[in-house]
Formats: sequence, C-alpha cells, structure tokens
Amino acid sequence: MLSKFYRKLYSRNGRLCVRVYSTNDKKSIGDRFSWLMSKEGSGTVVEGLKNAYFNKLLPLEKYYLFHRFHSPQLNNADFESLPLVLLIGQYSTGKTSMIKYLLGTEYPDIRIGPEPTTDRFIVISSGNERNSIPGHALVMDSEKPFTPLSKFGSSFLNRFQMSTCPAPALKGLSLVDTPGILSGEKQRQDRGYDFAGVVEWFAERGDRILLLFDAHKLDISDEFRSCIELLRGHEDKIRIVLNKADLVEQQELMRVYGALMWSLGKVFHTPEVARVYIGSFWDKPLRYEMLSRLFYAEEQDLFNDLYSLHRNSTLRKLNDLIKRARLAKAHAQLLSEIHRRMPMFLGREAKKTEILESLPEIYTFIEEEYHIPIGDFPDVERFRSQLYALDWSELPRTQLSLLDNVEDMMKNDITGLIQKIPQEIVTKTEHREEEEESKETK
Repeated sequence: MLSKFYRKLYSRNGRLCVRVYSTNDKKSIGDRFSWLMSKEGSGTVVEGLKNAYFNKLLPLEKYYLFHRFHSPQLNNADFESLPLVLLIGQYSTGKTSMIKYLLGTEYPDIRIGPEPTTDRFIVISSGNERNSIPGHALVMDSEKPFTPLSKFGSSFLNRFQMSTCPAPALKGLSLVDTPGILSGEKQRQDRGYDFAGVVEWFAERGDRILLLFDAHKLDISDEFRSCIELLRGHEDKIRIVLNKADLVEQQELMRVYGALMWSLGKVFHTPEVARVYIGSFWDKPLRYEMLSRLFYAEEQDLFNDLYSLHRNSTLRKLNDLIKRARLAKAHAQLLSEIHRRMPMFLGREAKKTEILESLPEIYTFIEEEYHIPIGDFPDVERFRSQLYALDWSELPRTQLSLLDNVEDMMKNDITGLIQKIPQEIVTKTEHREEEEESKETK
C-alpha cells in the first residue's frame, strides 16, 4: 500500500535521487543508527587534555580544596571514556523501552512494565558477552570513570550496576538507565541514598541528558522538578523527548505538545526551551499512522544528535575542561579573598559570621578586581553552607604560581588543542561518508 511508504528527495553527485522509507519496518532508522555507531572510529586526541589537567589544573584544585566543594578529581578514565547518555523521567515514561529500541536488543537485568520496574542506576556498555557488574566491584575498577560514586555509600552501590552486551550502537556511546522518578505519596519515601546527588554527578559527567515525558501524563512531580533544577548549568546537554506520542490522535497531540511546553517553561525559567523530539521510541507498530512521517523524521533527528556525540567527543571533553577551569579559578580567588579578610587571632568567629553574610559583596569585588564573569562563580547559598561546615583554619593562602599556571593553560594549551579539533572532526566525517557510500553501493 502507498500509505506504508514515504519518499525523500536528496542530491548526490549532481543527480536528483529518491529514497523510499517503509513505515512498516519501524527498526530501519534504529538499525541505521546502530550501524553508524559501530563504524565510527574511537580514537580521539585526549593526551593534550590529560597533560593540561594533571600538570596545571589539578595542583590548583588540590591546594584550594576544590574537590571538597565541587566535583571529585578526574582520572584517566574520565578523559578516555565513551560519551555518556543519561535518561531521566518519571516511572513508565518508556526509558528502558527506548534503550532497547536504540540498541535493537535487550541487555542483562532489563525490566519493562507499567509500574516502577527499574529500581537502580544501570550503565549499559559494550561488551563481548552479556554480563552484569555489581556496583561495589564497578567503583573499584580504576579503568572506568565511576570510582567517585563510592562516596554515596553501600545503599546506593547495592542499586548500581553495569550491564554489557554486544550491541553495535554501544561501540560509540554508553547509556544510563535510571530509576523512575516518583510522584504523589511515593515521592516522600526515602530511597536510602542521595538520589539527587547521584543524578547531579551523572549530569555533570554525561554528554547528553534525555528528559522523557509520557504523552498521557505530563504532570511534573516535586521530585522530578527538583531533579530538573539540579541540571541548571547543563542546559546545552538537555533534550526533551515526548514519548508514546502515537497513542494519541493528531488534534490531541497538538494540545499535549502545547501543555508540555507551558509546563517546561515554568520549570526551566528561561525564555526558550530545549529541543523537543516527538515520537514513540519502542519496537511496537504505530497505533495511528497519520503522523508516521513526523515520527520518523523526529527519530532520525534524535539519532543524528546522539551520533554526533561520538564524532564531537573531543570537543565536548575540551568544553567541560574549560568550564571546570573557570569554576576552579573563581573558587580559588574566593578562598584567597576570604583568607585575606580573616584576622590572625582575635575575633575570628565574629569575622567568620560577617564574611558569610557578605558573600554577595565578595563575589562582586572579585568580579570587578580580577575580571571574572559572575557566571563562573558557584551558587552563593550552596557555597555559604559549604563554608559554614569547613574548618577555617584550613583556608589556603594565595598561591599566584598556581593561578598563573591555569591562566597559561587557558591561553596556550587550550588554544592549541582547539586548533587541532577541526581536523579530527573532518577526518571522522570523511571516514563516515566513505563507509556510508560503500554500504549503499553494496
């Protein structure tokens, strides 16, 4: 039947061609995504990033207690790991089904159901065999970037694991399936570990964050709202997925989309909202095929976005290191200024109280004195609470050599690495186009 196909015009070598897509074969785009990821080369220029971090930025982080206030120390695995995609959503929004659809296969310990089935954080990674690695063993492996998660304790590690399977798509990225965020009375129950802290850790280390919504339940629970608020500062990583969209009719879908955008505007507090992808990301046939062309186009756009993560992985790591260095510089100047204002002996407690109350004024002073943008500073209230719990006898003195080293890293090392990245992206793109042309010829 003609309604089972749609056509796409494209130009190739000066000739106008027609490509026909079948709406019966719902796995066609997913299979193409898996094939592209499996063919992408895994080599990236990261040695320069590691040298810059370990030789110039890390000494400043250690001296100025950066790891106590912000994120743990990076290791080799953080630079060499594949891109990480984090899926977050309320229960039964289709997170696990979407992962299964992306991979084209099931992974160990997969559970799908209408009730909250996924009760743990599962990292899905590439492997020759289907295996499960429990959390306690996983954080002890120095070759993987999950060692810092040991700080969340045994309660979390009992609900953390890695599942490996030989899916082609996993050769280019790793996925993180998360517990469904609760709503109603259930969200008041204690999970036994710092759920928000774990989400924040993965959001900081992840390359893409997919927020999933069910077309039939757009309400944003208090726990989901708090998780979204933790993602501030990572807006460039966020993509919105309106899932199970084929279960509603066309007119109703328009209302659902409008309601979702209105709800998101209230949560993100920004004039614009992240890109929203509409579709049904599972291997079931569409219930209403009227919007099949839209759904397939949206799927292709989302898969292309995920595919670009691996192609641009070096650029993402470089960008994250720059953000970390700017935060570390602001943090160092803050502690140096606080130490400078503290008396040597008498009146230390009174001065401590005064400084904690005048933190906004200190932020403004450092911004004007050292020309550090206010956007580089940590959140005032959070920084105040961390200072309150700190032993102020540990406050470091100003160490200009460390600050100069980081400034040199930003001006010289980072600039040199930026110049190398375009050639790496071109090389990967040419390799991909050659593989695609070879496959089409066959």
